[in-house]
Amino acid sequence: MKTKDKIIQGSIELFNEQGERNVTTNHIAEYVGISPGNLYYHYRNKDDIIRSIYKLYEKNLDQMFTPQDESSQGMDEMMYYLERVFYSMWQFRFFYANLPDILARDPQLHERYLVAQKSLYQRLVKTLKQVRSQGFITLDDEMIDDLAHTLKLVVAFWISYQHTQSLGEITQATISQGVLKVFNVVKGYLTPSGLANIQEIEQKYSKMMKSNVSDMK
Repeated sequence: MKTKDKIIQGSIELFNEQGERNVTTNHIAEYVGISPGNLYYHYRNKDDIIRSIYKLYEKNLDQMFTPQDESSQGMDEMMYYLERVFYSMWQFRFFYANLPDILARDPQLHERYLVAQKSLYQRLVKTLKQVRSQGFITLDDEMIDDLAHTLKLVVAFWISYQHTQSLGEITQATISQGVLKVFNVVKGYLTPSGLANIQEIEQKYSKMMKSNVSDMK
């Protein structure tokens, strides 16, 4: 692995484990096993490192939006996207744990973040309209827009919210709970057939979560 890539990988690991604000470039250099001067040869400062990490996150997120298959139901497709988006957030969880501070330091990064959020919102709108076409909800376009914005807020700030509640480590189980929380929001807008469909998906997902927890013990 190239030194530049080692710096990025090491930074992600340290930021996720210790929190971005607690890690300096000297910490990163020591963790990677290089001199501070060598690190500065590749990156000007910590914000430059974060900006490069975010490029990696953007690429990861683009892959998350790849459709599952043409025959999937709207609810299944929503679960598929949410699982992948939340998993991507898990991989880069430090960013969402300290989101306002990081974005306030870097206007350019803030603009790119807004573009990613717009893409997430558009995907949610498209999926909700697919759910509507299958008779699972009866919302008009305006209400779908409002619901998509609400879901986007839950997704974007789930990790930050969890930090304020527990001040502890964010685990994969915490991320999985976020997926179910989004579905809880959607429940209030579903038709009887939609409610039956979402309950079936939730049961499968809950079993999968329990299985994953058992495998980790």
